[in-house]
Amino acid sequence: MAKKDGVTWFNELPRLVQFILLLIPIVSWVVEIIVRWGTFLKTGGVVGLVVAIIYTIFGCIPIIGWIDLVWVLLFKKLFLQ
Repeated sequence: MAKKDGVTWFNELPRLVQFILLLIPIVSWVVEIIVRWGTFLKTGGVVGLVVAIIYTIFGCIPIIGWIDLVWVLLFKKLFLQ
């Protein structure tokens, strides 16, 4: 079985599961940390590092998760992914 990173794992989930994960504030924050740091480790770059740090610090604010929730529903990926 191939090892999956956070981005692949999240993007392969059904939309309903993604919606539920991003709807609950603390769960949303944990998912954001996994996906953002997974993206940074996979692709690198200054932008990926800045986004990961911002979401780690401010991701516990529910509005951040809800913005991502709307973004996932509209574009099928997280904001700034």
